Amino acid sequence: MRGGADSDSYSSRKSVGSYHLSEAIAPKRIAIPLVTLLLSLVFLVLPALSARAAMSIQEVTSSKGITAWLVEDYSVPLVAIRFAFDGGTTQDPAGKVGLANLMSGLFDEGAGNLDSESFQIKLDDVGAEMSFEAARDGIYGSMRMLAEQRDAAFDLLRLAVTEPRFDQAPIDRIRAQVLSGIIANELDPDTLAQRKWLEALYGTHPYARPEEGTRQSIATITPDDLIAFHKANFARDGLHVAVVGAIDAETLKKKLDMVFGGLPQHQALAPVADVDPKLNQQLEVNYDQPQTSLQLAYPGVERSAPDFFAAVLMNEILGGSAFTSRLFEEVREKRGLAYSVSSDLVDHQHANALAITTATRADRAAETLAVVREVVKRMAQEGPTEAELAATKKYLIGAYAINNLNSSGAIAATLLELQLDKLGSDYMQRRAALIDAVTLDQVKAAAKKLLSAEPAIMVVGPKHGEAKEE
Repeated sequence: MRGGADSDSYSSRKSVGSYHLSEAIAPKRIAIPLVTLLLSLVFLVLPALSARAAMSIQEVTSSKGITAWLVEDYSVPLVAIRFAFDGGTTQDPAGKVGLANLMSGLFDEGAGNLDSESFQIKLDDVGAEMSFEAARDGIYGSMRMLAEQRDAAFDLLRLAVTEPRFDQAPIDRIRAQVLSGIIANELDPDTLAQRKWLEALYGTHPYARPEEGTRQSIATITPDDLIAFHKANFARDGLHVAVVGAIDAETLKKKLDMVFGGLPQHQALAPVADVDPKLNQQLEVNYDQPQTSLQLAYPGVERSAPDFFAAVLMNEILGGSAFTSRLFEEVREKRGLAYSVSSDLVDHQHANALAITTATRADRAAETLAVVREVVKRMAQEGPTEAELAATKKYLIGAYAINNLNSSGAIAATLLELQLDKLGSDYMQRRAALIDAVTLDQVKAAAKKLLSAEPAIMVVGPKHGEAKEE
């Protein structure tokens, strides 16, 4: 699982403490007001085909063998496309950490015969919105466009994907923006603590590296590095595409070949090893602040595992549900130890874990940690009740459309994640039955399997829980 579109799945692919270009770059141009307003209102508010699992998903394959999942919708004259290439920041070469992240900020900074300014003017003229993001296990792209301008919009996307210029001036400008974020992160204790946490869990694995790079690594990145990385990663055999909106299958086939057909057939990715997070350790990061942050990591579960839904249901009861989970009840409601506490199944392509996070007053950190561990221990030993399981099944089945199918953009993102998870285009029709079939014994077994281990623990706060008064 590379993303967080599916509420059955895992927390967002974006790791805490990472600095992404999408967070850093202020708008470089003023978009056409009416077009921007239309796109924003429609994609955010549109009920999106009534957001039901019975929507028709077509698997479309172009003449060049490029496959996309398509949901046709002519209720509004818009098209949303979301796609991903396998690879991501794990492919950053040694000494060039941050390369994928830097590249993701350059696709609208000039392509083909258009320099940065010309490309962005063209993008505004056709009323399209385009974005890219580098994640741990993939590079994601998306475009939203007006149906009447789709020919021009798809052509701009083709240029961005197949002919990025990587001119020196935009590289230097985007590099400076990334560098400002890196410097800010170096002064942020929480970010520094997260770095130590990832290093403690993953050691020398690429997942422990800062996705945004370091001052030293991004300074060494050249246009030739970007060109080589683009060639190795942007290829058709690692491509996944989802499209929602006012476009038919035959037209989409032609657009797929036009946009992606000029790419190489095969990626040239470096192998990435699977890694188990190092558990049974405690990391203390001393920082003089009123609050203490707590993180715990337990074993996780792969999306393809037979007990996946049992683990999802167990986690939802433990700490996944915002206001009804056991952790919330014991930590906040009964004792008032924290404003929030949660557990999440976190997964990357090569590692997974169950993570618990909370923050409390420094002088109550030890008590809070003890309560959290007791709740986890009880879940591991006893599992949930029949009533808890029934209520959680009902919630997960009923909330899926609300959380994942509430707009055209959300549907496209969900379809893409289902492809990446290899779940099949009929997953939405099968999902409710898969959840409903899970037994109480299976959930208890998942709880025992995941929560019986000694966790990794990180405590971020003042030494011995004594913070200076402000």
